[in-house]
Amino acid sequence: MSSMSPVGTNDTVFSKEEGGDAQADIRQRISAVLLDHIDTITTDTVAIFPFSGAETIDSQYCHRMGLLLVQLLALAVRDGRLDARGGFVADLHRVVLERGLSMERLFTFAYLIERTALDELALDPGVGATSEPWPLVEQLVRRGSFDLLAVYTDRAQLEPAETAIVDRLTTLHTRVLLDAVLAKELERAGRFGFPVSLILFDVDRLSAINQEHGYGVGDKILERLGILIRKYFRQHDWVARHSEDSIAVLLSRTDAEQASGLAERVRHTVEKRLGFVNHRTDQRVVVTLSAAVVNLDVAVGDTIDSEQLMADAEALLERAKQRGRNRVERIDGYSGAQQPRAPAV
Repeated sequence: MSSMSPVGTNDTVFSKEEGGDAQADIRQRISAVLLDHIDTITTDTVAIFPFSGAETIDSQYCHRMGLLLVQLLALAVRDGRLDARGGFVADLHRVVLERGLSMERLFTFAYLIERTALDELALDPGVGATSEPWPLVEQLVRRGSFDLLAVYTDRAQLEPAETAIVDRLTTLHTRVLLDAVLAKELERAGRFGFPVSLILFDVDRLSAINQEHGYGVGDKILERLGILIRKYFRQHDWVARHSEDSIAVLLSRTDAEQASGLAERVRHTVEKRLGFVNHRTDQRVVVTLSAAVVNLDVAVGDTIDSEQLMADAEALLERAKQRGRNRVERIDGYSGAQQPRAPAV
């Protein structure tokens, strides 16, 4: 369960009394428009998608996958949830496995479907771009797209063929999936304009702990850290094993103070709870984290290089280590130009 409430909702468009019914009606209308225009949305997206990666994919295959994605998006918006074991999710998984489609290409397709769907919805007289509920419509579609990808990720984890997206030790997502999600979420932020935060956590002196106490101890620390760290973030935040001894968290629509505060809370909890006793000496070994928090306030039209962002976050993490470890370093208002460097020691 999350330790904080989801942020950035637009439910306040309506009064408390009428909000539930009004939003339900809008959800129904969005879903109906998506399904009524499913062929147009799919065709327009397929015209772009096959050429979005290094390998061209045949349009017939893309059309089948596009139809499933639009149907899933319509369901996610209408019901506010999807079932990872549901029929459409299972069908999508089978289609993905037919060609061994990478998670990055699938996420690209889903992102393009979302963009095309919003373009189509913008023309609708009831919920379109000139209507009063349009901000909520945009939010519901974006959230539906996110939920679709999250549920598909859960579904893919059930299949042994997809273990590349799940780290077996920490049970978190892998770096491969994180890279795909980060690139697409930054594209989305640049299209709609919303804050994004990237947090990197690194276990201090894990190599020394392994050498002194055995690699089994280090693995146990990482396993426990994976369990602990999920408790601090929302279900739709992306938490992944970034490298051998580090974990990354990607937060969307979370303000800088909230993201930095969460990083500090995780650091404090690890220091208090994740230590262990060396049974040979009966001495307690304290386990600590260093952390880097990069906060971006992305405006519409901004382009953020995901690789540069990750490199700068890694450099900021190194700064935290160089400044004594067991601390949180942060950058606010990141624009892609910062390149933090560790001080000379």
